[in-house]
This record gives sequence, structure tokens and C-alpha cells, in this order.
Amino acid sequence: MHENEISERIIGAAIEVHRYHGPGLVEQVYEESLCHEFNLHGIRFERQKPVPIGYKGVTLGVPLRLDLIVEEKVIVDLKAKEEVTPLDPAKLLSYLRLMKLRLGLIINFHSVLLKDGIHRVVNGLQPLEPGSFSL
Repeated sequence: MHENEISERIIGAAIEVHRYHGPGLVEQVYEESLCHEFNLHGIRFERQKPVPIGYKGVTLGVPLRLDLIVEEKVIVDLKAKEEVTPLDPAKLLSYLRLMKLRLGLIINFHSVLLKDGIHRVVNGLQPLEPGSFSL
């Protein structure tokens, strides 16, 4: 499955979670609910995946933890805060580069309309085909 198809499924699940809970809860509630939604729809994911970080031939002692990796292709960085800052997409791009992946989604559940809280971050992913899903 292509990253763009996976992102459609992720966003659909996130919308369902947001419809149920609305904004205002802590990030862990949204993460737990989204994981349950993924399970209901047969979407494969890894949660709080540790990612070792190398530096000049050594692996650093403190691994990075990713919120979710979906279908081994898309990183999902969950937020529950007033607004996404410019640092958030930069951080996700670093994660994508470390993992050698092409697509990440920042999903901020504190948005009144969830579509306003979803941000795509790409690392060499080709643009969407005309008529494809896009945010």
C-alpha cells in the first residue's frame, strides 16, 4: 500500500477519534483511542517505537521514541496542544530522515476542526496524483 493510501486510512481513523472525544483531552487518550481504531480496521502499527540514533560510528544511549509508525511506512506524531509550532514539522522531518521514510503526519487533536490540525511532512515523497486525497 502506498503512503498516500495509508495516510487516508490514518486520517479517517483520527477523524473518528476526534468526533468521539473532541478537543481538550491529553495526548495519551488520543493515542490509545487511535490505536484501538487502527485495530478495529486492521491497520498495522507500532506504538512508542524506539529508534536508535547514531553519531560518528556509535549508537547514542538515548533512543528516540516515535508515537506511531503505521504499516511500516508512515510516522504519526500526535499532539494535543493549542497550536503546532514551526519546530514540530522540522522535528518530524528529522524522524523521517532517521527512519528513511517518506511521509509523516502531525495530528493535533486540540483543533476544533481536525482537518485544521493535520499536517503532512514529506521526505522525498512524490506529489499526489490529480484527483487523489490531499489535505
